[in-house]
Amino acid sequence: MHPESIRTGDRVPHGGEPDRDVLDFSANTNPYTPDGVERVFEGALEASRRYPDDDYPDFRTAAAEFVDCEPERVIPTPGGLAAIRLAMECSLEPGDEVLIPSPSFGEYAREVRLQGASPRFVPHDELLAVEDGLLEDCQLAVVCTPNNPTGEAADPDALAAFAARCGAAGTTLLVDEAFLGFTELPSAARLETERVIVARSLTKLFGLPGLRAGFAIATGERRDALETARRAWSLGTPAARVGAHCLRRDAFVRETRERVERERERMREALERRFDAAPSDAPYLLCDVGDRDVDSVIASAREHGVAIRDATTFRGLDSHVRVAVKDRERNDRLLSALGVYEADSHRFDESSEQRTSE
Repeated sequence: MHPESIRTGDRVPHGGEPDRDVLDFSANTNPYTPDGVERVFEGALEASRRYPDDDYPDFRTAAAEFVDCEPERVIPTPGGLAAIRLAMECSLEPGDEVLIPSPSFGEYAREVRLQGASPRFVPHDELLAVEDGLLEDCQLAVVCTPNNPTGEAADPDALAAFAARCGAAGTTLLVDEAFLGFTELPSAARLETERVIVARSLTKLFGLPGLRAGFAIATGERRDALETARRAWSLGTPAARVGAHCLRRDAFVRETRERVERERERMREALERRFDAAPSDAPYLLCDVGDRDVDSVIASAREHGVAIRDATTFRGLDSHVRVAVKDRERNDRLLSALGVYEADSHRFDESSEQRTSE
């Protein structure tokens, strides 16, 4: 990393509510985890008395099956953001330029700057159509699908065409698929070109943000570079074993996708009574509150025991909030807190939360 960029850099604001008496809609995580997680985690504790197998064969196999690629292309990382940093560390040098969607995940620009490179922001819905000359000027291009916070997923054919153009321009393409598991869309891992790196997270889909498990996918020299550069023992034994277990819970994933799709549309229709709620392919909705004060909207929801995300921290948004999509009971309480639905809005008791589902 670039020393001057470290000295002058800032942290990026994120969702996540530490008060467990508050229902958290600021972070886009599944309210459920797969059956068997506690058992697998407990079994991993004794095994944690030894160093993990640095090859992570079972985790690589489970991840490869999940995205439909060969296990040797999987690079284990402690979360999706670690995969993004690893990709940038291996791709960028000081002075390079990087195409970044806007608005989108704030960590992209931060990680670019930490490498001494410079972000070039492009409207998120125009990125796949940028001119070849702009691609040729950039060492790396980042695509977030579904985009965070707007929620649109990239069309797979359009993404494949963009990847081909990146290859012709000599530009590496980093595809962040942190929320793609909530959709039926195929992973960009199917694009077996050396110019494509995919970053995946287990945090959101499996409801385990504290576990810190994810992976990158690459091929050829880029795969070799990521594998060489990743830290030894990059996953702890509990993360590797629980991660592999979760990635094989097909019924859990299917039921999660169905629930999110059903509830997301119901929530959007309700939110439209007060706000401009954009369509989404993701487990969250971006809402324009119009001439209402964003801080007041957030404070009002919190008075009803619900935390929502201040989306004005995303580049170019000045009147927006973002809300996660959970299950029906929790979603009704969010809608009630925002004044668009009549429901019981008492404060949330996490001790009564159902933690697992199949």
